[in-house]
Amino acid sequence: MVERRHPSPRLWPVFLCAMPMLALLVIPLIAIATASSPGDLLEGVNHPLFVPALWLSARTTLFSLAIVLVLGTPLAWWLARSSGGRLRWVELMVDLPIVLPPAVVGIALLQTFGRSGLLGSTLEAFDLQIPFTTVAVVLAQVVVSAPFYIQSAASAFRRVDDDLLIVARTLGQSPAGAFFRVALPLALPGLIGGAALCWARALGEFGATLLFAGNLPGTTQTMPLAIYMALESDVRTALALSLVLAAVAVLLLFALRFAPSWWSRRRISVISGAGEDRNGAPR
Repeated sequence: MVERRHPSPRLWPVFLCAMPMLALLVIPLIAIATASSPGDLLEGVNHPLFVPALWLSARTTLFSLAIVLVLGTPLAWWLARSSGGRLRWVELMVDLPIVLPPAVVGIALLQTFGRSGLLGSTLEAFDLQIPFTTVAVVLAQVVVSAPFYIQSAASAFRRVDDDLLIVARTLGQSPAGAFFRVALPLALPGLIGGAALCWARALGEFGATLLFAGNLPGTTQTMPLAIYMALESDVRTALALSLVLAAVAVLLLFALRFAPSWWSRRRISVISGAGEDRNGAPR
């Protein structure tokens, strides 16, 4: 029988020292949850800013997530399977948007896709304008959120046993077949976690979007930008939008905590069931 461990009495002084940090993290969340009455929240939801910003955020973040999944998964697989000095430089480039201030990312995107930017003349030749459009919102979200997915996906792919891929190849699978039939299912919990973090980062993106896409209602005004604008005139709308974002963050956190364990239990049940027939007898 496993003996249950109890906290050591010596940890109480450490816990007391940790309480200020814990309070600093928790109290603001309690404050925003209790800042308004249900009536005020309902009025904020009915504000003209709310629905357009919510709809724009939903469709742009889902579209940016799809781009990251399609383009970021091959990059994550390459990072997980490669080695050498070049790998460190590629990983540095991938991680750079995480440490760069969002304002710097916004200016960099302007210098890339703006009329006087690096690709400005090429885009102008095709009569395309990206800054201050919905496409600019998606690009800003992709750049700032992609590293979170790529990091998680690469870590998940590194945990895939090479021997399993070799066995799949010896059984006649192509490299693509071994990836989709073996590596992808095994790494799926890490991919889902990375995708959730990526989507949450895109949903909360503010600085790069403001500088690269602007704050145009119905076109580029996402929920964080609507919160910024609503604070100048209607605090209730800002609170309503903030509570929606906070609720999404809580749901994502629960999903990240429980999805891996759920997936592990499901895999165990599938493996256990594979050894028995429908009558419960061993195969």
